[in-house]
Amino acid sequence: MTSPTKRTYGVIPLETIKSMSGLELMQGILAGRLPFAPISQAMNFWLDTVEPGFIAFAGEPNHSHYNPIGSVHGGYAGTLLDSCMSCAVQTTLEKGHGYTTLEYKVHLVRPILADTGPVRAEGRVIHPGRRAATAEGRIVDAKGRVLAHGTTTCLVFPL
Repeated sequence: MTSPTKRTYGVIPLETIKSMSGLELMQGILAGRLPFAPISQAMNFWLDTVEPGFIAFAGEPNHSHYNPIGSVHGGYAGTLLDSCMSCAVQTTLEKGHGYTTLEYKVHLVRPILADTGPVRAEGRVIHPGRRAATAEGRIVDAKGRVLAHGTTTCLVFPL
């Protein structure tokens, strides 16, 4: 889970997105041909693995992600899970199709702290539907302990 040293951040133009399958798009981001999402810079996570129906992000939570009670805010886990689960759905889309998250559910089962160290968020497609797709995800620490897990439903549509 080594952080890439050279990254660009930005929003991919819609015409570029329409011209690729979802898998090609995610592979382009991983290879550095396309920019990482700006949210990944703010939240200190990056794309680590891309396969059909599977995505993994790696990240390093730190003190800037803390809430006032002394732990990493639950929104950090929510953001990582939304990202890995929905991007796993992205890998199943045909050229000219997009998605949006309809809903997601997060279970926070262990605290995430600045000294937790690197984490890995893995998303897997459960059902790659033509109109609605579902996926599951989990966040683990370097020892493989589950810190959070969740599910999502995404709406799939032509762009």
